[in-house]
Amino acid sequence: MRLSTRNQLDGTVVSVTRGEAMAVVRVRLTGGDEITSSITRDAVDDLGLAEGSTVKVLIKSTEVTLGIE
Repeated sequence: MRLSTRNQLDGTVVSVTRGEAMAVVRVRLTGGDEITSSITRDAVDDLGLAEGSTVKVLIKSTEVTLGIE
């Protein structure tokens, strides 16, 4: 599959925490950093995501906000 999204990071699922309708998927990236994604429980099931699953994290955003104290 070819995608227009340029920010594509390889990683491994560390955990999947299911809520009522959504799930939080924590992914360890190749370099060791971790990122989380909130997706529907149906999407977790459709993709067969579980701890140890190899995934590609796709990031597409029109706004990125940074803050400092």
